[in-house]
Amino acid sequence: MTTGENHIGNQRSSKGNKTYTTHNPKLNIENEQFFTEATSEEINQAVDLASEAFKTFSKKSGQEKATFLRAIADEILAMGDELIAIYQSETGLPEGRAKGERGRTIGQLTSFAAMLEEGSWLDATIDTADLDRAPIPKQDIRKMMVPLGPVVVFGASNFPFAYSTAGGDTASALAAGCPVICKSHPMHAGTSEMVSEAIIRAAQKTNMPNGVFSNLNSSGIEVGIELVTHPGVKAVGFTGSIKGGRALYDIAAQREEPIPVFAEMGSVNPVVLLPNAAEYRGEALAKTYAGSITLGTGQFCTKPGLILGIKSESLTQFIDSLSSEIVKVEPSCMLHPHIIGNYEKNKQIALEQDGLTVHADYQNEVAANHARQAIVTVEGETFLNNTTLHQEVFGPFSMVVVCNDATELENVINHLEGQLTGTILGENEELQNYTTVVDALQNRVGRIIFNGVPTGVEVCPAMLHGGPYPSSTDSRFTAVGIHAVNRWVRPFSYQSWPNELLPNELKDENPLGITRFVNGQNSKDKI
Repeated sequence: MTTGENHIGNQRSSKGNKTYTTHNPKLNIENEQFFTEATSEEINQAVDLASEAFKTFSKKSGQEKATFLRAIADEILAMGDELIAIYQSETGLPEGRAKGERGRTIGQLTSFAAMLEEGSWLDATIDTADLDRAPIPKQDIRKMMVPLGPVVVFGASNFPFAYSTAGGDTASALAAGCPVICKSHPMHAGTSEMVSEAIIRAAQKTNMPNGVFSNLNSSGIEVGIELVTHPGVKAVGFTGSIKGGRALYDIAAQREEPIPVFAEMGSVNPVVLLPNAAEYRGEALAKTYAGSITLGTGQFCTKPGLILGIKSESLTQFIDSLSSEIVKVEPSCMLHPHIIGNYEKNKQIALEQDGLTVHADYQNEVAANHARQAIVTVEGETFLNNTTLHQEVFGPFSMVVVCNDATELENVINHLEGQLTGTILGENEELQNYTTVVDALQNRVGRIIFNGVPTGVEVCPAMLHGGPYPSSTDSRFTAVGIHAVNRWVRPFSYQSWPNELLPNELKDENPLGITRFVNGQNSKDKI
């Protein structure tokens, strides 16, 4: 059951006069529940409460925070089919996708809990004193990670569970010891409200401070801007468009105290199809990539939107096969009328560019908000000379760039913007002939894939979900996996501090039994 109210810590609030509804794209109707947009007063209350909560939450032990995260997972699961139903009503996505994304969200929460229990993520580093050292005595210095402060998380349109209210940004920030204020995405405000209830119940059951989590409604950009400019906010997590992410980044940089904005802003995810792969496996790869391009109606940030190959009969056959296979896929529903509107607009902009050839464009009748998939081709030189063709078309659309030779292929890659992923399709022995192409791709992406598809982001410690700008605002960090926690912490050193007053992570006795870097060696021993 939803009320349309904001959550200011463990209190509900609806002081504003501006209301809005969510949309059911499958049925193409407005949902009944009205949501009240947060006022400036409510924004201030949420941030002030988070700042106060930080004083105690930042000092919670890893075990206490782990218990909190596991409790959130339990509360989300306890909502059962009611939560799945509202997710579907606000996204048009099928039940299997809803339950799969919920499972991923639960997995993220429990993986951060396990990280907290293990403890080495804090990077505890100890250099003991040597007061007899000449000519200058060495002081005792100990370092560990500490949380930044209250974090604002912007819900993502395409992942209402995994990248939103209790998603990876929120889970990692809470694991770091940072209270979270979520600005729910207006397209799935009801889903966000229900998940917020789960988080707040978990906080109360595990004795977390009031204000460790708040959820604010917003139909436009005003609430987000107020949050990012609020002096009590210390960092921002965002998943969405380049325009939106860059705007927040610029606003945060212009504050009197600039703060980091960790934004993941989309990608065309270039795929390099090498000649032997096109010759030996072109038909099978075409079928695989038709599925990858249309998966989730092309609404993944890892959708393969660009395929690069060297002109040959095999590449032509691959393009024909891909075009044939993609129109066999039944069109599916996009997340919102605004999203399919942007898809059709950006697709049309691409189709109007000189030198583009349309090889597949689904022509049959489709239901409301269902997207027609398309495959187009362009020559390498034309692509290089027209940067409009380099931009993402969010939806089931992909472009094949036909290069004259390996030199032009490498040149095309070098002129791409930063990307989340890059893929090489080839034979093992073929890689040795294209090392410069592989190196060029590595310099443009955060993750490189061999003989696979970019869609599907495994949640594991080795995953890097980020990349050179504009795919993300800081390529040194990941938004997926336990190392996402590093966005919300900073290193902090204690010098010559009394042992009994040090955090447990740095005490001589190592009461937590964690792995630490002591005098140049990893160790779990006492000092």
